[in-house]
Parts: sequence; structure tokens; C-alpha cells
Amino acid sequence: MFIEPGQTPQEIDTWFKRLQESGMTVTRVRMFEYYMHKPDGSWDYTLFDMAFKAAEKYHIKVYANIFPNNVNGGLEKFHFPSTTKHLDDISNYIKHCVEHFKGYKSLYGWVPMNEPGAGVLTTEPLTVAKFNEWKQQQPKETYNSQGYNSYKFEEERFLVDYDIWWLQWITNEIKRSDSRHLIHVNNHDIFRNVAEYRFPEWRKFINSLGGSAHASWHFGYFSPERYAFAMSANSEILRSGAGELPWLMTEIQGGNNTYSSKYPMCPTADEVTQWLWAIQGSGSKGSIFWCLNPRGSNTEAGEWAMLDFLNEPSDRLKAASKVIHSIQKDSVLFQKAIVAESGINILYTRESMWVEDKLLNKESKIFYEGRTVGGVMKSALSYFEALTELGVQSNLKEIDEFDFNKINYSGATIILAHQVSIPSKNWPQLEGFVSKGGKLIIDGLTAYYDEHAHCIMIGGFPLKNLFGGQVREFKVRGNMFSINLNDGLSLPAHLWQGTIQPNTGKVLANNNGEPVAVKNTFGKGEVLWIPSLVGLASRVQGNYSTLCKWLLKEANGSIQTVPVRFKEYQPGMLMKLMRSGTSYIAIVCNTTKLNKSVPLLISKPAKSKNILYKNKNGLLRENILSINAGETVVLKLDY
Repeated sequence: MFIEPGQTPQEIDTWFKRLQESGMTVTRVRMFEYYMHKPDGSWDYTLFDMAFKAAEKYHIKVYANIFPNNVNGGLEKFHFPSTTKHLDDISNYIKHCVEHFKGYKSLYGWVPMNEPGAGVLTTEPLTVAKFNEWKQQQPKETYNSQGYNSYKFEEERFLVDYDIWWLQWITNEIKRSDSRHLIHVNNHDIFRNVAEYRFPEWRKFINSLGGSAHASWHFGYFSPERYAFAMSANSEILRSGAGELPWLMTEIQGGNNTYSSKYPMCPTADEVTQWLWAIQGSGSKGSIFWCLNPRGSNTEAGEWAMLDFLNEPSDRLKAASKVIHSIQKDSVLFQKAIVAESGINILYTRESMWVEDKLLNKESKIFYEGRTVGGVMKSALSYFEALTELGVQSNLKEIDEFDFNKINYSGATIILAHQVSIPSKNWPQLEGFVSKGGKLIIDGLTAYYDEHAHCIMIGGFPLKNLFGGQVREFKVRGNMFSINLNDGLSLPAHLWQGTIQPNTGKVLANNNGEPVAVKNTFGKGEVLWIPSLVGLASRVQGNYSTLCKWLLKEANGSIQTVPVRFKEYQPGMLMKLMRSGTSYIAIVCNTTKLNKSVPLLISKPAKSKNILYKNKNGLLRENILSINAGETVVLKLDY
């Protein structure tokens, strides 16, 4: 909810009433210092007091978002306090704000900062001082890329640590006055900014993790008809980042963006439904839309709202309300529900994103997806989308969020899709995973570099024994070419083809007599290596059918244990699977413009199968799901 001067008590009361009527129980309010700290130094909390009192009246809980003035005053967020004086001013604001509002029964928790993650450093004096201090504190590296003169990525590594310091500093200031209420953080633009987030460190001082996932701002790597897939992938990254902490989606686009954002759009009721269920199916504890009411002035005036200008519910709010009531109706079932994991883990490395951004020539005259900033993340996303269209859940994790400490990885799969930089600390972890029975699938230029952008494929490749060989060289083959496997399957590939000098690996494909794919046994596990971009190629083509055939064969140890999935590849279909007690909850979204009849593969007969939710005419007969264009159906299978 957006609170600003000019609003009347009656309007604010109406908005909280609309929240209650819709079934929503939590909102978030930006606590602008600019609206409460007057030029003469006095404080006037009247405007926000009205909101908190209305929240209590309608039994709504409030996340209070800390929003201090930037160095020039005003309403915009900032990532870098400019001076120590500015830091003191922020501390003063937090003390006044928290002390005043902490007693409200409607206060649920604090959001220290809106959308942390700056992308680039500033030259503000405090930042420069912190950077110099940070450099002095860095330990001597135990790995030096065999002495090569390589990149240190100091600015990128500093930003990761800076975000942790800044968030924890604000959190500590809040807790000086209020140690009782929880702390929640929402990152943003996850597919581009995730290299700046070290979530395991955030977990040490927050109570829940969140994110902003606005289609028109943050989903530029996806076409509009794939936004539900983007929301699902975004959710899985947050679920991984949260670890054992609860997570929720802190911001979802609620309405039209007229002049703001990158891509003009207004979500449809069907899209809102798909987004909410995709988030729910990823284990979220809730979702918050930006925004209930349209703000009246400044940036985004009249935009993004779930209510119309007459303060009546839009079709989007009505659709969200139906989802809410469905979940509330089966609240015990959903409270106990957890994601039914398949054992497939798509891993990315922040160093790959840094290397890609640092080394890529931004003035390339020929456009190739693999040679653009984003190629690394899109490669990982390609496998996520393909598996989703098989109806198979997959984890999407930064490599350091994966648990490499288990004693047995039988049935588990890791996919490294064009992760060009694999840091040296992860080499023994990957060896341990495979040796303990895991399956490792590798494509593209994975492990071309170490963490310093040193090419480790020159000479003695340190992963030679694990991968089953080493690359002779990579050649540009154009936008599309084929990897013709010995078993007759022809995989589309994109841009670069790597040729291999096998060591222990068994050759799976040749091109002009040169090996281009190998399979290697390592300990109790197996590695499948194709040093060409086969995942990204399928994404470029907009067709994952061949990639899915390959994955069904190669990741079968994980896929065969999935209790419910699509019987065959279903383009445009999304499935999320949860387990609650002895029941499974299958969330199925048809993102296409076609009505579909979808055969389901159910591993063992259920005692009962029924539809918990549908927003059109979905029907389940035997194991065939009839689902309309744009429809979402939620199934429950009892065992």
C-alpha cells in the first residue's frame, strides 16, 4: 500500500477494508522519512499513524519498509550512504521511526531496505573509504591461477560484502529500538543481480527472504508468454537462497505501467493466477503485490495498482482473491506442504556472470545469445524451462548453496550449463559429488575459466579426470548446428563447438572424426559432457522437445522418481509439485492460447484424485487433464 500526503483518512480506511475483503492479511508500507521528518527538524507521524490504525481496525499486518532520505532528500531508494554524516542522519531517522511505530499491534516486521543490489560502485566518499578498508582486510589468496596475471574482481567481490554490511548495519539500527519484530529483505531483478547476493550470509541476520519480481522490470530474459516460467525460476532461486528460512515474494506487478519500467504491460487475471500459484508451488509463505492503490504523484503516479481509480477491485484483484480463498479453504494442507524435489539441481556461479560481463565485447557486430551478457544465466534457465515443460521440478541454486556434505548422492543430478567460471574451491566438491554416486551433466564452455578469468583449459586441465578428457579447442559454428549422438539423437547446439581429447571418457558423438561429447565414470557416479551450448540452442529455437528427450534418458535416475509429471514434453505447460503429508499437490498452468488435453504420468495409483482449484473449465478424467487456454488447475492426489 502506498501512503503519501494528500490522501484522506477515508481513502486509507477504504484501502485496508479492500484488503480484508479480498482475503489479504499482510501489506507493506514504505515509511518515507521525507513525509514525516519536517524541514524544521520536527517529526509528524500523523499520515502513517492513520495507516497503522486502519490496519488494526481491519486485522491487517504491516511490513514497515525503512526509507530514509537520500543525500539530496526526496523519495528515491539509494544503495550507498554518501558520508558518515549521512549515516548518522539515517540512524537518527531509524531511531525515531522504529520507536514510534513498534508499539502498534498491526506491525508485523521491518524491511531494512527496498531492493538491495546496486550493480556498480559509486564514488561517494563513504563508499570509497569502505572499499579501501575492505581491500586492506582481504586475506592472501591460497590459489593464484598458477601465477598468471589475472583478474581479481575486487569491485564485484566488494559489492557482495558491501550489501551484507549495509543490510546488517540497518538491521542492527532497527534492533537497537525493536528486537521483537522480524526482519525481511527483498532483492530484485534476480536474473541480472543475483551475482551480487550471497544469501547464506543474509540468513544470519534476517528472519525471512523475499524478492521483487516485476514482469515489466525484471523478466527481460523471457518473452511475455513465458512470464509464468520466469516467476517460477525466480521463486526457485529465492527458495534456495532462503535455505531453512521462510520466504515470500515481496513484490509482484499488480497493474498497468504507463510511463515507468522497461516493457509496458498490464497483467491479466489469468497471469496473476499463474504467478500466484507458481510462487505457492515453490514453497512461498505468501505474496504481496505492488501495489494495492495507485500513488498520486511523482514516479509511477496512477500506475501498478490492483484497485481502479474508483477504489474498486480490478479483475486482477478478484483473481488473486479467488486464489487466496482456495488456499485458505485448505489451509492445513498448504501449511504443511513442501516442494516435492526431483533431485535435479541446476547450478550457476556468480563468477561466471562476472567473467561474462568483464570479458564480453559489448560492441559485437553479430548477435549471438551466447555472446551477450545474460548468456550464462539463460543457459541455466534453458534447462529449468525444459524440465518444467516435462512437469519436473528442478532446483536453481548458486553453487555455494548446494549441500556437498552428504555421504551418498545416488539419484541426484547436477547440471552445469555454460557456467564459464568454476572456482577452484568447487573442483573437489564436484569430484566428491560424482564419486559418491551423483550424475553431473555439463554443457557449453563450463570450466573454461577459474575464478580469476584464467583459462584453465590450456595445458593441464584440473578437471580432466572428472570430465573424462579435455578440450582441444572451441570453434564458432554459427547460430545453429547439430551434435549427432551415436544413439541417433541429434541435439541442436549454438555458436561454439568444443572438440575433446578423451582420457577416461567414452565418446558419445563425433564430428569429422573428432569427439564432441563424452560420458565418464568417476567413482560411483557419472559425468556427461558436451562442450557446446545445447541448452541455450533449444531456448533460441523456442523448442525443448529434443533436449527433453535427451534429459529423459540422461537424468532418468532423478526423473523416474518423480511421482507426478507430464507423460511427454508439453510446450507452454508448467507444473509445480508439492507434498503435504500423504498427499501430493500438482499445480498445472497452461500458458498457451490453446485448450489442451494433457496426459499425466502418475508413478503409482492414488486412493483419490480431485481438483482443488480451477479458474476455468479444467477437468481430470483418469490421468488425462483437460485444461483451457491460460487456465490454472490445482490437483490433489491422496495416498
